[in-house]
Amino acid sequence: MQEKRTILQYLGITLRGIGMGAADVVPGVSGGTIAFITGIYEELITSISNINLDAFKKLKEEGIRSSWKHVNGNFFVALISGIAIAALSLSRVITYLLDNQPILVWSFFFGLILGSIQLILKDIKKWDLLSVLGLLAGTGIAAYISLIHSVGTGGSLWYIFLSGAIGICAMILPGISGAFILVLMGSYRTIMDGIKNFDIVLIAVFAFGCLVGILSFSRLLKYLFKHYENLVLMILSGFLVGSLLTIWPWKNPIGDAPVVIHSDGKEDWMMGNVLPADYIGDSLLFYALLAALIGYLLIVVMAKFAPKNSK
Repeated sequence: MQEKRTILQYLGITLRGIGMGAADVVPGVSGGTIAFITGIYEELITSISNINLDAFKKLKEEGIRSSWKHVNGNFFVALISGIAIAALSLSRVITYLLDNQPILVWSFFFGLILGSIQLILKDIKKWDLLSVLGLLAGTGIAAYISLIHSVGTGGSLWYIFLSGAIGICAMILPGISGAFILVLMGSYRTIMDGIKNFDIVLIAVFAFGCLVGILSFSRLLKYLFKHYENLVLMILSGFLVGSLLTIWPWKNPIGDAPVVIHSDGKEDWMMGNVLPADYIGDSLLFYALLAALIGYLLIVVMAKFAPKNSK
């Protein structure tokens, strides 16, 4: 993890960060998925968990350079730069596409996730009863989260902090969308509007919540990867399988009244998955299949050039 990298390699990490940031602003897609399929997931978790008392001890006793190396600082700078670029520049584009071409966007991500599942399962070293149960458990958890609907609000700063702490844990889990968790908590639109409007206070509170959450959760993930890697991979694969319910492209309203009320008062309808033939409106089936195929092939190409997850 600490090997020397070239400028081009760090640029590649920044591009992965852009992919993570773009995914994390979409409810239903996980930035952790992008990190996993591009080969930096375990390095990300390990590096985050290294931000601890040892890092501050090294800073005091050995200086900035030793502490910076301990936390893999160059990696963080490259990755966070990409995430920030995506959050600040792509949030408007992605929300526009979701409003105007939702079927094509979700189809692309559906293909992306399918390719990711195939990629992960192909590398599973051991298939046994425990592994299969892990796969089923991960699928069930993600499917349950996908089917939950929220009637919450989230405008208070303490709630924004809490949303950041909880949401970031989901954001670094492949298949569990941090943005979707924010939707469930009723704070997604508030946070997105704050980012787009450069609300410094809101962004700072949200970022601090994310910091607290990720520093705590990463240690647990690092321990699990070290001692139960095969089982963890199966559970994460299950998360991806279950998340397909969320990003299924064709959805129709259910019921006669909206059930999701966001923090700004905007109401959304409860949506249910339907077959393309039952979709209200133009299903765009040919273009949806093409978008899904592009997403799938993108994963295949990325897998050929991405490094293995480093431990």
